[in-house]
Amino acid sequence: MAADAPRLAMVAGEASGDLLAALLLGGLRQRWPALSSIGIGGPKMIEQGFDAWWPQHKLAVHGYADALRHYPELSGMRRQLAARLLHSRPDAFIGVDAPDFNLDLEAQLKQAGIKAIHFVCPSIWAWRGGRVKRIARSVDHVLCLFPFEPELLQREGIAATFVGHPLADVIPLQPPRAEARHRLGLGPHEPVIALLPGSRLGEIRHIAPAFLQAAVLLQQLRPALRFVLPVAPGLRAALQPLIALHAPGVPLALVDGVSHDALAACDLTLIASGTATLEAALFKRPMVIGYRMHWLSWQIMKRMSYQPWVGLPNILCREFVVPEFLQDACQPAALADAALQGLDDAAGAEQLARRFTELHLLLRRDTARCATDAIAKVLEA
Repeated sequence: MAADAPRLAMVAGEASGDLLAALLLGGLRQRWPALSSIGIGGPKMIEQGFDAWWPQHKLAVHGYADALRHYPELSGMRRQLAARLLHSRPDAFIGVDAPDFNLDLEAQLKQAGIKAIHFVCPSIWAWRGGRVKRIARSVDHVLCLFPFEPELLQREGIAATFVGHPLADVIPLQPPRAEARHRLGLGPHEPVIALLPGSRLGEIRHIAPAFLQAAVLLQQLRPALRFVLPVAPGLRAALQPLIALHAPGVPLALVDGVSHDALAACDLTLIASGTATLEAALFKRPMVIGYRMHWLSWQIMKRMSYQPWVGLPNILCREFVVPEFLQDACQPAALADAALQGLDDAAGAEQLARRFTELHLLLRRDTARCATDAIAKVLEA
């Protein structure tokens, strides 16, 4: 490795991974301005100079059923990527989340003498705890977003570092509500609900109809309500017909990206379980979590779960601080009722904001610098 120009391979599998990897690349490039990076990534990584051999949306599958349908393509892509990396031999490989794709690839590279780092500990504390042995075989180091994870890994002999969550660095402690509303064309006092039904096509198909139907019910009960729905790249064409079918006439602004503006501006969000729920918590927003997936994926998932929570705010707070409606319970009327309760509970919203501020401070660790320091130690070992 050239001291001033390491060459890193990376794989990030969906919009949240693209964001995390881009923030990491920013820190890496501060230390090594001549750094080069290659692999599978998205638009935010490309903005950081990443050379994307394949686009990250190729890995954005939703549940087991979707993964099975795409397995031949994903498996072929992984074989081709492994062959290219084994030929070009980067200084290290960093798998960003996407454990089902990355861990097998990391194991192959590690066995060939290429340093393997995994950024975002697989949620062995929530489900599929047996993966810890697979992690031990596959990686040299894990960069953990949450403070309780390194101890769990170190018990199994896996080197790990708590680096905080990069979103806690990026999102301000005091959300810029007025500025966000201005950018979205919303009045300062209009009641606003943000709809975030997911960033993957499978999520949109399964979750968006219930969220849109809930918006219809809410607008009927509270005609003054406004709705904003930030669209992940490439999903507008999938959302528009669903809106026309399930929420005609609802005052809904469909905006490209800008999910952070939507969360900063809203009074409450109806939101799909995932990284976005942590973003909503960091914006100190009341939320109602909903999630649906293919019935087969759900049957598999629920049998592997270790704890009663699915949403990250509830997992991190170790209690139901926000409501969750999963699978068959994710019904428009239930979502709308919970949203109305959240809108009307000013005292609860203040208490929730205090709780989320504590969480924000815990996760704010200058993740890019901490992760870069840990990666530098692995490269030097």
